Amino acid sequence: MIKVGIVGGTGYTGVELLRILSTHPEVELTVITSRKEDGLKVADMYPSLRGKVALAFSAPEKAALDKCDVVFFATPHGVAMAQAPALLAAGVKLIDLAADFRLKDVKTFEKWYGLPHSCPEILQEAVYGLPEINRAAIRGARVIGNPGCYPTTMQLGFYPLLKAGVVDAGHLIADCKSGVSGAGRKGEISLLFSEAADNFKAYGVSGHRHTPETLEQLQYQTTQKVGLLFTPHLVPMIRGMHATLYARLTTDISNEALQQLFVDTYRDEAFVDVMPFASHPETRSTRASNMLRLALHRPEVDGVPGDMLIVLVVQDNLVKGSSGQAVQCMNLMFGLPETTGLGHVPVMP
Repeated sequence: MIKVGIVGGTGYTGVELLRILSTHPEVELTVITSRKEDGLKVADMYPSLRGKVALAFSAPEKAALDKCDVVFFATPHGVAMAQAPALLAAGVKLIDLAADFRLKDVKTFEKWYGLPHSCPEILQEAVYGLPEINRAAIRGARVIGNPGCYPTTMQLGFYPLLKAGVVDAGHLIADCKSGVSGAGRKGEISLLFSEAADNFKAYGVSGHRHTPETLEQLQYQTTQKVGLLFTPHLVPMIRGMHATLYARLTTDISNEALQQLFVDTYRDEAFVDVMPFASHPETRSTRASNMLRLALHRPEVDGVPGDMLIVLVVQDNLVKGSSGQAVQCMNLMFGLPETTGLGHVPVMP
């Protein structure tokens, strides 16, 4: 059994990890930390876990994280890198759901996250945890930087096109929407029900932290200089993410060939569903699951297929966009079938 520790288990990504790992057949939940909730039983905070998780929260200084096989950090930025050296020295593997190990360029990290990186040498060995693109490296990794939720949709939507070299990589557009759980479990006026309900707004228009992360990863897929215009929006739903991606085609390619390109790319991927051409994937079709669904559209101009391709991508921001993807990486790191513990069917309605 894999002994698992979770640092920061009181937030949405933390409880999502608990939900998934509590029924994982190869996992023993060993430690979960929270300084504020020290001694409180997890199931008392989250009754959904009654009968599934018997652990109580432990203050970090009491938690024997060094006895775990792997530790997940469901914490604010900066926490994982502070504890990484000691845990790695003890032979513990790390999966960080924050941004400490996503960006290879230290200066870029410090610019966007406003804090110095305390272990750049560990950052250089860290592996970006997007299995569909980085599977081989994840298998041998000690440290995983789990992708952001928006970057997951953008990368898996653009990846086949950049790999095949059929679009203008310098002018990609991503128009993305997320439910309010993407902001985390915290008390802010903008996240109150009376503020977020019956409302729709863009944010981070002049610059969002997920832009440099996505650019860095997309650049690995093409020799062209990648340019990305990314606009996130907050929509009045709890969980779910919808990305509408735009790319200009630079080759004469049929709709059938484009569809086949995506089908071939993701044919063996358990968690990417390429829907029929011109489908309209819905966020509720992925709710509470590790599934990402996508579909291609190509508007016509004067009855002829135009040169703009639209890729619609949906996922649950807390599962494939965060905790489910982290467990997917853990499975690879420990030689398990990638789908282990992740067979949850989406919740409908």
